[in-house]
Amino acid sequence: MKSVFWKIHLKSSPEVVFGFLSTASGREKFWAEKAPEIDGIILFSFPNRESYEGKILESNTNRVFCLDYFNSKVMFSLEPSKNNGTDLTLTNEGVPEDEFLEVYSGWVSVLMNLKAAADFQIDLRNHDPDKTWNEKYIDN
Repeated sequence: MKSVFWKIHLKSSPEVVFGFLSTASGREKFWAEKAPEIDGIILFSFPNRESYEGKILESNTNRVFCLDYFNSKVMFSLEPSKNNGTDLTLTNEGVPEDEFLEVYSGWVSVLMNLKAAADFQIDLRNHDPDKTWNEKYIDN
């Protein structure tokens, strides 16, 4: 098993970024088509018709959001930065070696979508079920 580690700076505050990670309406603006939470389980639905039920493992308001995601552990750590911005660190542990490159690059897509949505209120995704990650589209 391998781990993915990424950092990104957002001009949005930790409160805003945490809202995108921890709420259905936030997640649906950058990550999944649908992502409601029921009893600590996020029901992710993606354009390629894939779905996953991810359990929230830790939620520390405006600091940490951690969940089970496709049988691996994903942690978003938020640190306040200058000008009320946020330095976000993503750690994804337990990634199978044969999936590492796809997962590694996939997080770049997710994190850049988060930056676009949180900082600029732009959705970069195409929302087309025929143009998904499976067909090598990165804007899904």
